[in-house]
Amino acid sequence: MSSDLSPVIAASTRWLLSAFPPSAGPLSDALAEAQARQAATIAAALRYPTELDAGLVNMLGPGGSGRLDAVTGADAHPPAEAEYAWRTWVDETVVSWAACLLADADLAAVAAACLAATHHGADGVGDARRLTIPGPRDHRAAPLLRHPDLLGPIADLHRESLLGLLDRHPAGSSPEGT
Repeated sequence: MSSDLSPVIAASTRWLLSAFPPSAGPLSDALAEAQARQAATIAAALRYPTELDAGLVNMLGPGGSGRLDAVTGADAHPPAEAEYAWRTWVDETVVSWAACLLADADLAAVAAACLAATHHGADGVGDARRLTIPGPRDHRAAPLLRHPDLLGPIADLHRESLLGLLDRHPAGSSPEGT
């Protein structure tokens, strides 16, 4: 993965883990972080598929976590200055798409396969097995991070744009014009 997206990936991963904390214990922390990072990496690569896109977000910044914080209620207590700094690198769309991928392993597999069409390439995230083929240990480590109902409000913010990008449609719906 291009290092140009590293700040966005790191901040988006951190936001996901702070909003949907893992089970207690260092192994759970590591497994949850691996899943969140894989989801954020795939989402960022799809959101910024070209070198120019990655360069622009690096220069202009992604927009911050304000709306995400409002959706989850985290804006009730304004963050301290140190806490605020990393939140400016959170990308709302990346987090929303990552939430979609965390809630649906099949969608995550489709998204991972689409990385080949980006300048980041198919190898940018490795095999992403913790995300695409989560085992029981992965689910136990990150029950909140993998829970579709809890992720729903965040995932719903930009789900349609992800499904459109991947040319997928929600169950029970048909593509426009058919």
